[in-house]
Amino acid sequence: MGASASATSQAAPFAPTHQADHQGNGMAEHRRSLQSVNIRNSKAKSIITNKVAPVVITNNCREEFQIHDKIQSANYSMGRISDLLPEHYLVLGEFFMVQDVYSRADVLNTTKSYGSPNFRKVKGNYPLFGMGQPSLSGFKQVLQRLQIDGCEVVIFIYLREEPVVFFRSDGDFIPYTPRGRENLHENLHDLDRELSAEQIELSIRKELCDFAKLSENMFYVYNDIEHFKDEPQQVQILSEEDIHVTEEVYKRPLFSQPLHRYYRLPLPMEGAPLEETIDAFVNILRETPNLSLMRNSSRPLPALLFSCQVGVGRTNLGLILGALVFHHLQGASKSPRQEIQKSEHKLDFQVIQLLISRLPKGQQVLDEVDDAVAMCSEMHNIKNAVYENKLKLEGIGEDYQIQGSSTKGYFLQRTLQSLERYVYLLVFNAYLHDQYPQAFPQSFSQWLCMNAWIYRLLASMDSSELSAPASLITDGIRVLVSSEFLATDLLSTAKEMKVANFRRVSKMALYGMAQPNSEALAVVMSYLTDQRRGHSTILWLNLQEELVLEANGQMFTPREPGCLEQPIPVCVQHPQQLQEMELALKQDVLRCEKWLEVITEQDKQMRMFKTCHTIEELFVHQKSIHPGLSYQRIPLSDCCAPKEEIFDHLLEAMKSSLAEDPNCAFIFNCHNGKDRTTAAMVIATLTLWHINGFLECEEDEIVSVPDAKYTKGEFEVVMQVVRVLPDGHRVKREVDVALDVVSETMTPMHYHLREIIISTYRQIKMAKSEADAQWLRLRSLQYLERYIYLILFNCYLHLEKKDSWRRSFSQWMYQVAARAGVYAILNHLGFSEFENPDDSSMARLRFRWLPHSVQSIPMRGQLI
Repeated sequence: MGASASATSQAAPFAPTHQADHQGNGMAEHRRSLQSVNIRNSKAKSIITNKVAPVVITNNCREEFQIHDKIQSANYSMGRISDLLPEHYLVLGEFFMVQDVYSRADVLNTTKSYGSPNFRKVKGNYPLFGMGQPSLSGFKQVLQRLQIDGCEVVIFIYLREEPVVFFRSDGDFIPYTPRGRENLHENLHDLDRELSAEQIELSIRKELCDFAKLSENMFYVYNDIEHFKDEPQQVQILSEEDIHVTEEVYKRPLFSQPLHRYYRLPLPMEGAPLEETIDAFVNILRETPNLSLMRNSSRPLPALLFSCQVGVGRTNLGLILGALVFHHLQGASKSPRQEIQKSEHKLDFQVIQLLISRLPKGQQVLDEVDDAVAMCSEMHNIKNAVYENKLKLEGIGEDYQIQGSSTKGYFLQRTLQSLERYVYLLVFNAYLHDQYPQAFPQSFSQWLCMNAWIYRLLASMDSSELSAPASLITDGIRVLVSSEFLATDLLSTAKEMKVANFRRVSKMALYGMAQPNSEALAVVMSYLTDQRRGHSTILWLNLQEELVLEANGQMFTPREPGCLEQPIPVCVQHPQQLQEMELALKQDVLRCEKWLEVITEQDKQMRMFKTCHTIEELFVHQKSIHPGLSYQRIPLSDCCAPKEEIFDHLLEAMKSSLAEDPNCAFIFNCHNGKDRTTAAMVIATLTLWHINGFLECEEDEIVSVPDAKYTKGEFEVVMQVVRVLPDGHRVKREVDVALDVVSETMTPMHYHLREIIISTYRQIKMAKSEADAQWLRLRSLQYLERYIYLILFNCYLHLEKKDSWRRSFSQWMYQVAARAGVYAILNHLGFSEFENPDDSSMARLRFRWLPHSVQSIPMRGQLI
């Protein structure tokens, strides 16, 4: 009986650029098939072709097998770099194989002497080494040199996230990487989050072997992508043994040196690593007894060897991580502080100052990181990179483009990424201080969820400290947009009250509206203090975080020309800073003395303003008429869950006002009286119910609509939180009643803070583009998170009422809710009923809490 040998090829997992047609017919196709079959030391006596597949009979006539080779019909692609170069098969459907490292990249000139480019030991006595990408022989040479230098145990940590394969060449294996035609100098990143780099490398090798079978056992690679002299080069591939993947290069030599270890720890080219990457690094520490604080101090420390492509950026980050570990192992007394020269540049960023002020041993954490940075600075200094990028950012003229690929935008991004990397080193060192003495009972991810205030702080590390001021109106960078354009009067109140969307919660002294001008403010105050309503004490809470001015009696706010409906958040530590910025904007407008472009309800217009007032000035005037009026600015972000501190400010403002007058009226406004105003009115409703008594909560109503449970907010993640909270179902039901009560005041808007969650999520399928879909996905997650925060706030009001809420909501969240796992749930936020939440980076606190615009949302599966 014959045996069947299959050489079936799978389709390339990436979209092809040009399709290669390998279809043939008859005997010619089978001849090509036989040419592609590599039978070493062939024992074939005869080959019989037929319409199914060729049959091979061995020389001794004892074996017969049929070859099923479908490589020709695979969905492979062909392409060329230029019209002058030959066409050939493309890896993963679109990429060329390019030699990984060039000789001029070896700045330290160590390839010949040590086997790897830019091989070095850090300053001081720590057994800490870094290098660029070696070949197979080069890696063996590095291990030999370390052994000669007395390193008994070497832990090699490979930091590359991009796939690398090694081709046989002159007795060695040389590294090559797939690269795109548009940028042959840049490695691939974010190829596929579901596949590891090792899996992609195996797919590449499988393709390369198929390509060789289709091309007389040859494949084209590129060594010189500067001048393309004698390019491309042909390499011979007879079998998989002619191509090594990374694991084979780095693990096989360890069999002759069993004390050595190899790990792959993919780090990003820019910015800070993901939490799970740091978790993997901590697991290396856990698995290595000689890196434990309980280690045998008589034995030498293991050598840590880090490597990326050139041995600069990612290797430098790995070396700093290793230096911090050795510092905690050996103690500050043995750290080589006297032998290193620290950077003279002080990073005077607000986020660093706030972080250090709140971390235990904050100044020590900072000093240790600076020492580690200096120790590892031979090839790259992270602090200098932040400083130099910021200098370049400040030196690129006065023209500013917030979007696009402008030079200023490029350096803004680079500055933020290098700053993020430095700040995460501070956070990691604080984690080591807390967890290393306990042998890491918590992973880095778990520890951050227990200290979620760090995420809040890091979210403020946006471009506000580095980018142009929000008042660039006179330079034409931003435009003034009128309140009529932003606030559609859906409740038809502008005619009577002179302000859009004015409303009141039934039977409560709670009011909401859009941003009023001076005329509307006077009308509303007269309405509230008339004989019928008679409010003698009024607290007005302005929820806008963007800058607002009244000019010529009309309200305006600065906006980006391409995102007129998107507020420009101004990150400030205190609302008073908003008033100062609005004063500066007012002076800027009045000094301009020229026509400015504005966007009104009708169209674009050119205006020259003769009068201009800040919101604060409008309320100062009204307070002189109505002494019982108080005004506060509590900035909220649009469409998001309020930050923990915002709940604190709202609750404290209401408590203080009610202590003075139990009948105090509360008024809330944002730019359009819709999203932020509604959220604050719900918070106020719950607060007043806890003070004055709850309405009777009826049994859950029967809702006869599709997916009724989602309309009622019964998502899996919500119910997961509800199950954790004491009396969670009642707590949720009270929030639902409050949402319904507030929603009744705005029926024509068709806007409900709970129902908008599922309605927004359903719109994703109808999105016109991927960018629109991701924006809707973010919005639905933000609405979902806000709903959960309202439930958490109501639970806090119940549990802390006995102490008159002396402990703030933010303290309760960080001290109580965090320990119950609330932030861990929020760190995997999503609609698990319909999709895997972790498929989107927005499921994570780290990315969801960042300021976002439509242009800044990453594509699905892409991490920032």
